[in-house]
Amino acid sequence: MPDLGLTHVALSVRDLDASVAFYGKYAGLDVLQRHDAGNARSAWLSDHRRPFVLVLVELAAHSDKPLGPLGHLGVACANREAIDQLAAEARREGRPTRGPADAGPVIGYVARIDDPDGNSLELSFGQELGLTAAGPLLA
Repeated sequence: MPDLGLTHVALSVRDLDASVAFYGKYAGLDVLQRHDAGNARSAWLSDHRRPFVLVLVELAAHSDKPLGPLGHLGVACANREAIDQLAAEARREGRPTRGPADAGPVIGYVARIDDPDGNSLELSFGQELGLTAAGPLLA
């Protein structure tokens, strides 16, 4: 059966290995595949929970702008303590970090951490997007 629907998000990165390590540590993503096409290297990362991947592409001529400050990738965490721990670790590493903070219903408890290229990764608890997506469609 062919893939249908939303399958991936792709980001341009300056250092593929540094970005793979960041998303492994802070988003729990594993490398599914790596590709090398001479002037471009890429990696497909997944959390093994859905048919969706984050594609990281290192180009010889890097020129993309990063996501943010509003644009971001979102990762749900098991609890607030996991977010607190990851945000504290990011600060110890000197990464730009916002939060954690409780943003109330719908948004929940969130923190944002910048990846090596300045893209914003949001860690959240309490958004329940999966339950919302599994529910009835609104007209």
